[in-house]
Amino acid sequence: MAKTGLLSSDPTVSARAVELKKELQRLVRTIADDEDYSIHTVDQAKDTLCALRHLKLDKQSTAATATTTTTSSLKLHEAVSCPDGFKCPLSKELMRDPVILASGQTYDRPFIQKWLNAGNRTCPRTQQVLSHTLLTPNYLILDMISKWCKSQGIELPSPVMNDKEEGVTEAERDHFFSLLEKLTAALPEQKKAAKELRMLTKKMPSFRALFGESVDAIPQLLTPISGSESEGGVHPDLQEDVITTLLNLSIHDSNKKLVAETPAVIPLLMEALKSETIEIRSNAAAALFTLSAIDSNKALIGKLGALKPLIGLLDEGHPLAMKDVASAIFNLCIIHENKARAVRDGAISVILKKIIDSILVDELLAILAMLSTHQRAMEEIGELGGVPCLLRIIRESTCERNKENCIAILHTVCLNDRTKWKALKEEESTHGTISKLAQVGTSRAKRKATGILERLRRAVNITHTA
Repeated sequence: MAKTGLLSSDPTVSARAVELKKELQRLVRTIADDEDYSIHTVDQAKDTLCALRHLKLDKQSTAATATTTTTSSLKLHEAVSCPDGFKCPLSKELMRDPVILASGQTYDRPFIQKWLNAGNRTCPRTQQVLSHTLLTPNYLILDMISKWCKSQGIELPSPVMNDKEEGVTEAERDHFFSLLEKLTAALPEQKKAAKELRMLTKKMPSFRALFGESVDAIPQLLTPISGSESEGGVHPDLQEDVITTLLNLSIHDSNKKLVAETPAVIPLLMEALKSETIEIRSNAAAALFTLSAIDSNKALIGKLGALKPLIGLLDEGHPLAMKDVASAIFNLCIIHENKARAVRDGAISVILKKIIDSILVDELLAILAMLSTHQRAMEEIGELGGVPCLLRIIRESTCERNKENCIAILHTVCLNDRTKWKALKEEESTHGTISKLAQVGTSRAKRKATGILERLRRAVNITHTA
């Protein structure tokens, strides 16, 4: 179909509109992706939107005599070609209900929720392992989208609801309860029922929701791997299916508290972390990670002692389990009492060893930065050679987040232990590492680096005065 000439009737105006849209895309990306964006950036975005609005009003005035069909086509065309920063990275469509993922990226709620419901625990855009699966409304982007739609004469559609996704028929409900009953039958029936429950809870959110309808459903699921029936040893396939079903259930937000507070669940997941089958161990770690999205669950899981076997599995270093284990430890250590437990259970030495060996550096540096505020952790990092390792990463890494975490740890450790100042002075004398970071790092990295430099300068002045 031939394009209308309304947009291109004045080449100067069209060029200005393109320029403004590119600027708006840049500003929105900055606001969405940078935690330290400034108020000035928001003001610039608003000004750019206003400028686009004025252009649009001028075009509408020029096109007042156009037919209704032409005007509707123009609006549809402009809605489709909205700024990239307003499009969901998954659907490639204008976002109706923008939410922020733990990675800091913004998505349209129904599409990212579908991604999470499918069992994914990474950010689709950055591939970063998520510290939690909670979704935070992005009111700033929603407001900007609403204003853009208004300026374009477009009505922002209502958010897409997923009620149908959660629906379940009576036949499905009957089948669900029949599968639970078969878990108390002979081994062949147990294995068949457990396998089917695993598949159903993976593919159908409605079956995950069903476990919340009966107080006995989760205990029934655990029957084949708990109590006296497991004394003779649990069949590995059966254990894997039950543990994986628990993982599938824990993805469903309304199930997280119910699953974690079922008395046998956390102990059975801890036991599964020691299984001879790495798939079982990995899925148990993943289940603990998803359950720990809720603070009350973090406290419960830590209190029951899950950090020690998680740290042991991290130390073992199997590639299939490492990311899930690291994510679980990170989530659990967000609350203060679990930091002490992790340090007591040997987390610092295990984490430092992996970082020094260049294994899972991004994730483990984030955990180490979190734990470094604990007094004993600070001491261990210094004792175990952490300072030169962290300086080397700052010097050699291209990842700004890793540099930020390293300098934050160094700031905590070295300002509490003067014996480590010598290493910092030598690093500055040879490479100027901290000075460079103070100039070109992230805003937090600059603050930490500047704090270290100021302390070092004061120490030199005191020495000279003495």
